[in-house]
Amino acid sequence: MRTCWVLDHPAHVRLLAPLLRCSNNNDVIIATKRHEVQAMIEQGDGHIPRRQIHWVERPVGEKKRRKAITRWRSSHQFLAECCKVGQPISRIIAVGASLELLAWRSPFLKKTLRSISHRYYISDTEVNHIAHNLALKSATHVIIPSHWDESLDGGFIEQAQAKGIKIHRLDGLHGHVHLSPGIHANKVSNPPKVLVRLLKGDGIHDDDEVIEIPELTFDGLEITSANEDQYDGDAWLLDRQLAKHDGVITQSVTLASEAALLGTPTLLISKAQRGFLGRLQDEGYPLFCWNKPCDGDDWKNKLAQFLAGIHLTDAIETEPWPNARNQLAEFLSMKLID
Repeated sequence: MRTCWVLDHPAHVRLLAPLLRCSNNNDVIIATKRHEVQAMIEQGDGHIPRRQIHWVERPVGEKKRRKAITRWRSSHQFLAECCKVGQPISRIIAVGASLELLAWRSPFLKKTLRSISHRYYISDTEVNHIAHNLALKSATHVIIPSHWDESLDGGFIEQAQAKGIKIHRLDGLHGHVHLSPGIHANKVSNPPKVLVRLLKGDGIHDDDEVIEIPELTFDGLEITSANEDQYDGDAWLLDRQLAKHDGVITQSVTLASEAALLGTPTLLISKAQRGFLGRLQDEGYPLFCWNKPCDGDDWKNKLAQFLAGIHLTDAIETEPWPNARNQLAEFLSMKLID
């Protein structure tokens, strides 16, 4: 089955990498022009195979509606050309980004690419309502985690079921697919080494979630900066950096979930609401969440809890690691090779 893989975000590249490594040689990729995605693809040897790539713009900022239509049209034209050469494209797999699920038909003409009969939408972000609504127009399959919180999804799952879209429920976080469980170092550096990731806040759903982190938060810590679009290290090795550090302070819910899964005490400062945040905390992972302005006694207490947690990693007891990687492969009728 010839597949088009949509890589819109660095976390999506990591999630799909195990599957891309066992994909067909004639598969293709549609990738978004964002710094970290481009870096991961350019440095992808050993992580993802080389495939034909079509680059598209992010539909954010000014004139984002026009950018979205331009991207839709561009992706449709690319897929149409691919279908003319060799085996036609028969499947699209997209994480969070739904525009390419619409690209099996033209945005202006009634022309459709009938061979693309399987359109998979993968999400773990209940509040991404714009992407959900687009997915409802074209997806044939939806893959969500078992801890999905329907109270946050704007009726997405209910509407998908009413439309007859097949729903697959993954037992695990996306990090369970591409990460490997390991042992976090018990010895804490002096001063503690903490990785910090700040967001630009220009995403489709994260612009209202970002909370400013005061500089005083980092006093007494040795900081490694991994800010969005500014990380100088190897993006493919970022998970190893998370495990090597004593702690993580971040505005990114994705990075927070990955760091916590790896056993690194993590302070997430964000207004974000996600079902997986509750699951991580319920299963005993070292995740500390703060969703208010960073001031007052309660904030100081939360920061103190996080700093104390850095020294208590040997006491962490978590649930067994679910086999989400093989489960996702089964949903996509694929067999992993690693």
